[in-house]
Amino acid sequence: MAPIDRRGFVTAAGAAAAAVALNPQTAQALPGQGRAGTPSPTHTDGLAYDDEQDFADADRGFIAAFTGGAIKDKAGTTVWSTDAYGFLAEGGATPPKSVDRSLWRQARLLSRQGLYQVTERIYQVRGLDLSNMTIVEGETGIIVIDPLISAETAAAALGLYRAHRGDRAVKAMIYTHPHVDHFGGCRGVLPDGGTGIRVLAPQGFMEHAVSENVYAGPAMARRAAYMYGTQLPRGAAAQVGCGLGLTVSVGSVGLIAPTEYISESGQEVTLDGVRIRFQMTPGTECQEEMNFLFPDLRAVCMAENATHTMHNIITLRGAQVRDARAWAGHLTESIGLYAGKADVAFASHHWPTWGNDSIVALLAHQRDLYGYLHDQTVRLINRGMTAAEIAETLELPPALERVWANRGYYGSLSHNIKGIYQRYMGWFDGNPAHLWEHPPVEEARRYVACMGGQSAVRARADQYARKGDLRFAVTLLNHAVFNDPKDTRAKRRLAEVYTRLGQASENAVWRNFYLTGAQELTGGVTSGTDATLGADVYAALTVGQLIDGMAVRVNGPKAWGLSLAVDWHIGDEYWHLVLANGLLSHTTDGKPAPEAGLTMTMTKTQLLVMLSTKATTGITMTGDPRLLVKLLAVLDTADTHFAIVTP
Repeated sequence: MAPIDRRGFVTAAGAAAAAVALNPQTAQALPGQGRAGTPSPTHTDGLAYDDEQDFADADRGFIAAFTGGAIKDKAGTTVWSTDAYGFLAEGGATPPKSVDRSLWRQARLLSRQGLYQVTERIYQVRGLDLSNMTIVEGETGIIVIDPLISAETAAAALGLYRAHRGDRAVKAMIYTHPHVDHFGGCRGVLPDGGTGIRVLAPQGFMEHAVSENVYAGPAMARRAAYMYGTQLPRGAAAQVGCGLGLTVSVGSVGLIAPTEYISESGQEVTLDGVRIRFQMTPGTECQEEMNFLFPDLRAVCMAENATHTMHNIITLRGAQVRDARAWAGHLTESIGLYAGKADVAFASHHWPTWGNDSIVALLAHQRDLYGYLHDQTVRLINRGMTAAEIAETLELPPALERVWANRGYYGSLSHNIKGIYQRYMGWFDGNPAHLWEHPPVEEARRYVACMGGQSAVRARADQYARKGDLRFAVTLLNHAVFNDPKDTRAKRRLAEVYTRLGQASENAVWRNFYLTGAQELTGGVTSGTDATLGADVYAALTVGQLIDGMAVRVNGPKAWGLSLAVDWHIGDEYWHLVLANGLLSHTTDGKPAPEAGLTMTMTKTQLLVMLSTKATTGITMTGDPRLLVKLLAVLDTADTHFAIVTP
């Protein structure tokens, strides 16, 4: 690492040394690192592969591996396989030709699994899900931080800890932020719901935890299969991880509501005799997130704000754009808060960092990474450049690029720049030619016609592929497939180019997208196993959120001719639903609406049953029940297996 001063800034001498250490002639481009261009098998030459510190840190404190084999749900379906990534350990340090050298290094680091001691009284279970479970020993029991995605993996992780540290009772649980890999396994930690157990989360946790699964959740889940490569075989020719972890578990997702919220930086809480001081970091990796210091243990949890990869400013599965400027600002604040006060920093992913100088260096390098991306992207926006142009030309300073924790394994330079552009400028680049383009199929038909037909497009694509311009070969072949999805030769050739691009990429997410696309081009879309949202996730939705979830399912054209008003009487509230002009809107107050043609008196549980099964058992109806039938009839069912690489 380049030398860092106590304020967390790279020294001039360190920057100069780093620039010399990285030979720009050998550090060729990839999407996500250096200049965001075509990936090359040699684009990560010049990195310090002889630096073994990450491997030492990933192995430090190892107590025991999980040896229970495949983790399965009650139906016997495998939720997580501890053996699926054995090829990474067996393959050694030299990567196969099918995996980028830098990504192979990251995947080997992530393949470590088991129980580890972080410092006195703090332990982590790693490698049993996308995220880590952290366990802090208190005076009478334990505090669990971020209970993984699935109940099954969380129970296995907690079982591993107890097998080696004793059957200590859970006294408290902390969610660092409302992404599912940090709360979904809560029922594996507290199967009975944790009555009397303190559960802490950042303010706004519940709203964000459930809303993502209601509105665009089905589309996000479909794209997440590409992002994490969940349908790909595990192996050197296919899925080798996702940069942030190996993959996602596919068990039962639960949600136990917090009992108390953290709302401001500096707030201090004592859990089972352990003092914890919080730092709020809204707008970083999540809209609501928090770091926290254990002042008596000299340890700090960085949640997902400082990991051993460039993270996502915009995630390719789909999500709201994150604020790179705020992210950098909060990391500057973290440096001030934790310099001299922590001997180890651990996070919800990856491995810890020991030594205060190394902690400050990690935070500073990540701060400079996100701050540089933000400021330079905005600078180039104001020079009139488009997102694609900025992504093609913007480079990281060598002093940042050579830092292993800044490499683009999960986020990428290319798509992060486009995310920052999107945050400020939206999808439109200002060129009128791009204002009203044809949709993919219609555009493809015209391109193919202009080029002389399918065979001409395939031939041209082959020429570009032979010259190494895989990016334009993909563009041409994609047009051929969308012009004629029955053209098996075009699909096969496109799959071959996708495979070449994927296997050359340092970014695990790009690799998974390319290889999943190749797989679906040749084998079609298959239904896969996904994590199952538990009943308590839906129960956590407010009535307003449930109505909003219905509203985005209304098939507008089918509902154009309908005009109806229905009241839902739940508890002391009347929820007034109006369907008109294809829009379902709602208001609420404490009295019935005179215009309601149907009033339904029910509990929230009965409402959930009705929305999932259309059953109205136990619901009292006054008025015309046909209005409910008409309303439910215009709700679309989401397609969770829609085509992506074909029309």
